[in-house]
Amino acid sequence: MQTMSPKSIEFSKYQGAGNDFIMLDNRDKRYSNLTTEEIAFMCNRHFGIGADGLITINKSCHYDFKMRYYNSDGKEGSMCGNGGRCVVMFAHHLEIIQDRTIFDAFDGVHEATVLNEDSIRLKMQDCLFPEKIDKTSYKIDTGSPHIVVFVKDVYKIDVLKQGKTLRYNNDIFENGANVNFCHIENNKVNIRTYERGVENETLACGTGSVAAAICVNYTNMLHLNKIKINALGGTLEVEFSKMDKYSNIFLSGLAEKTFEGMIELI
Repeated sequence: MQTMSPKSIEFSKYQGAGNDFIMLDNRDKRYSNLTTEEIAFMCNRHFGIGADGLITINKSCHYDFKMRYYNSDGKEGSMCGNGGRCVVMFAHHLEIIQDRTIFDAFDGVHEATVLNEDSIRLKMQDCLFPEKIDKTSYKIDTGSPHIVVFVKDVYKIDVLKQGKTLRYNNDIFENGANVNFCHIENNKVNIRTYERGVENETLACGTGSVAAAICVNYTNMLHLNKIKINALGGTLEVEFSKMDKYSNIFLSGLAEKTFEGMIELI
């Protein structure tokens, strides 16, 4: 019986407000043939490295690099805001970029700035006004589909149970959605998020933070165009302009390298 050779993976680990990601430098295409099962294994917190998702940096014909994002279930996902900020810091550490970049992602081209050695400001795509679902809930696409639910106290919500129910409601979004529970306190938004693809609560969600900030502004709960979001893993800031849609949307906050290493896949 022939023994298969191990596949050596050189990785870095980054986190943004507790949203954590495995980073792979794939500019030479060495990791292009990773399987869904292999990616899911690496993201597994018990048997692998552990992460909310995996991101590869790839060569781009027109921009500094191309970002590809995979959820922890191993399947390619849509745009990830905190992942986008972390991949910019990864590119900065690889010396692909200096303090500014333009890169390609699932939902199109993004600009970003390295504010300092642990913070990134990422420009998100323009988005349309939220749509009302019921008296406490809204739907919006901020690069990924989101449901925003306003509650009295996010810390008393069973996020796993209630989030899973809404996440699989295909009447709201055809392929399901991420679910954010929010309440306002001291002009800041407290948020907890159930993420599809992870199929669990995460410590933060970038596109979810953008969704929450826009819904808060759209409903006139806060008359601000720069809103702080308190996630379980840290604080993010969302700023934007509002006319016939939301534009000039920026997501800012911590993005840092936590460790690096090698893993062998059999």
